[in-house]
Amino acid sequence: MFVEIYTKDGCTYCSMTKKLLESRKISYNEYHLDRDFTSTMLTEKYASARTYPVVVVDGYFIGGYSELVTKLLESDLRQNLLTE
Repeated sequence: MFVEIYTKDGCTYCSMTKKLLESRKISYNEYHLDRDFTSTMLTEKYASARTYPVVVVDGYFIGGYSELVTKLLESDLRQNLLTE
């Protein structure tokens, strides 16, 4: 799983996203607003992105923190079903 997150300073959900990924030992690339990209650049790349963080998994925009949690839970469920 290749994860990219687009973050901004002072964003609680951005911090929560990074902590979640780190706790699961999932590596990620982080890009910071106004340092690595502008909001215009982000909107051009991911038109449906409206909040931070913007989470991209394997090249596909999935949403933010809540969508990442859902994706990880679904992945865990599939893994558990395969091992039963």
